Amino acid sequence: MDTRAEITNELNTLLANYQLYYQNLRGFHWNIQGRDFFELHAKFEELYNDAAVKIDEVAERILTIDEMPLHSFADYLERAQITPVTGVHDGETAVKTVVDNLTAIVEQQKNIRKYAEDAEDGATADMMATFIEEQEKTLWMYKAWLK
Repeated sequence: MDTRAEITNELNTLLANYQLYYQNLRGFHWNIQGRDFFELHAKFEELYNDAAVKIDEVAERILTIDEMPLHSFADYLERAQITPVTGVHDGETAVKTVVDNLTAIVEQQKNIRKYAEDAEDGATADMMATFIEEQEKTLWMYKAWLK
């Protein structure tokens, strides 16, 4: 398998994980209840809007390297390591899930970054570095909320 195909494979897995993360966030946004409703309802919207931008950027990166991004939910469900979460109404469970999902995505992006650097794919490595920097701060804040 050539390097471009291997990077595409990793980016498509990332795309699948982002899609499941996005759907989990939408569900939390719609279904959150309790004292933290107003705060978390708004925060989950911020997170899913950010995820939507990143989904588009990952898909466009795949297209830029002349490959095809996954684009069906069947493919996403088959490929993703993140699992769909349903029926969550409480803030603590939702935030813990966000932390777990985002931690998995950050770790995956670190692996993609290293692989892209080794393959001298600076654009993919830079994209991953930007995502990681932003998301590590997000993780810190949501972990602080859980304490």
